[in-house]
Amino acid sequence: MAVTMAEITKLRNLTSAGLMDCKKALAETNGDIDAAVEILRQKGKAVAAKREDRQASEGCALAKNDGTYAAIVALCCETDFVAKNAGFVALTERLLDFAVANKIKTLDELKAATIDGNTVADLITDESGKTGEKIELGQFECIEAPATASYVHFGNKLATIVGFNQEIDAHVGRDVAMQVASMNPVAVDRESVSEQIVNSEYTIAVEKTKEEQVKKAVEAALKKAGLNPNHFDSEDHIASNINKGWLTEAEAEKGRQIMAETAEAKAANLPEQMIKNIAQGRLNKFFKENCLMEQEFVKDGELTIGQYLEKSAKGLVAVSFKRVNLNQD
Repeated sequence: MAVTMAEITKLRNLTSAGLMDCKKALAETNGDIDAAVEILRQKGKAVAAKREDRQASEGCALAKNDGTYAAIVALCCETDFVAKNAGFVALTERLLDFAVANKIKTLDELKAATIDGNTVADLITDESGKTGEKIELGQFECIEAPATASYVHFGNKLATIVGFNQEIDAHVGRDVAMQVASMNPVAVDRESVSEQIVNSEYTIAVEKTKEEQVKKAVEAALKKAGLNPNHFDSEDHIASNINKGWLTEAEAEKGRQIMAETAEAKAANLPEQMIKNIAQGRLNKFFKENCLMEQEFVKDGELTIGQYLEKSAKGLVAVSFKRVNLNQD
């Protein structure tokens, strides 16, 4: 049976499959449109299965907020070419719109959903058949709060959502969502930072402070002995300075001895309270750089995000946020 161009066009409009794929499917089914659609769907499943071991490291991340609910959906594929495809972006938007309209709570709930009679799995399989790439629903995040905001960075690779404790001007909400995208905070405020992160940062701060105190003592001892501390910053550097004639073997050995003895003595007699005070100062700096409410507002360095929100509306604070980045931070 001959296949007409009108039939091919009709099938292509229904499936967005390639012209030759539509022609072959119609020829195989003797012009039966429904059967041809199923063949193309099966082809999509075959493509998905064939590419199951491929890495879907590209994709499209979109965010949307509606009143008290906001969500991010990231649909992943293999190449940036497909990620920018209009049909692929449209599917991401469709999944996001459904999630927002139905206030979906989890990735598994979205995966199990049915949209206009089609399961999400089938929609993704169909898109895989059209593109010839592995496609998967990669990430899903949502927030429920008295007010929400969202932001999608140019290129659809980075998306954020933020929740607030009260109604917020849309422009202000977007500013804060952009802050989350730009500065990648670890928590809303210092009270929300996990105990594990706090303990880790404090331990690092203590060790760094101890190392600095020992280093200062060693440098002072070398200077007192008439030696340049810059000549002793590493064993390789010491050897290089000997070869250049900047140090004699005797000076090098004397410096090594001073360094070892001074470091051991200083490490054994570090003032505990001073170390704690300096470490706490470093931890406070970590909070200011990594907690959203304490971060310097990127649009106005004179304000923190907390001050910006308070300036916008008395008592206004951010209570939660989510960030999805398909690129490397």
